[in-house]
Amino acid sequence: MKYVVRFPVDDRELSALHAAAFDSAVNLQPWGAQLERWALTWVGAFSNDQLVGFVQVCWDGGSHAFVLDTAVHPDHGRQGIGKQLVLTAAEEARLAGCEWLHVDYEPHLKPFYEDACGFRPTDAGLLKLR
Repeated sequence: MKYVVRFPVDDRELSALHAAAFDSAVNLQPWGAQLERWALTWVGAFSNDQLVGFVQVCWDGGSHAFVLDTAVHPDHGRQGIGKQLVLTAAEEARLAGCEWLHVDYEPHLKPFYEDACGFRPTDAGLLKLR
């Protein structure tokens, strides 16, 4: 497995990965433009030059960064790819000067984010805007 930071994004390829990882229909998104504009960094996992995993980190321009869109193709699950993606992204955020890395996750992902990746639980709030 090869992990590449800030790789050139193919919108179709990343949209297809996202759909497979989240068991949804492919919805073509302008990933490349969005990442260039909003992300501190992103990391791809490649198997034989095929994108099989992805994560992005956005930030506030200061000490806080946020993990978003962690995705691994189901055919490549349970191999430690997600963990390596998150840890690589965390190191990139640290190197950029961030002090804190935040992530929101559903209860069934607690073992992944807390046990595998080392996040600690915190209280947080959520306000639905639409």
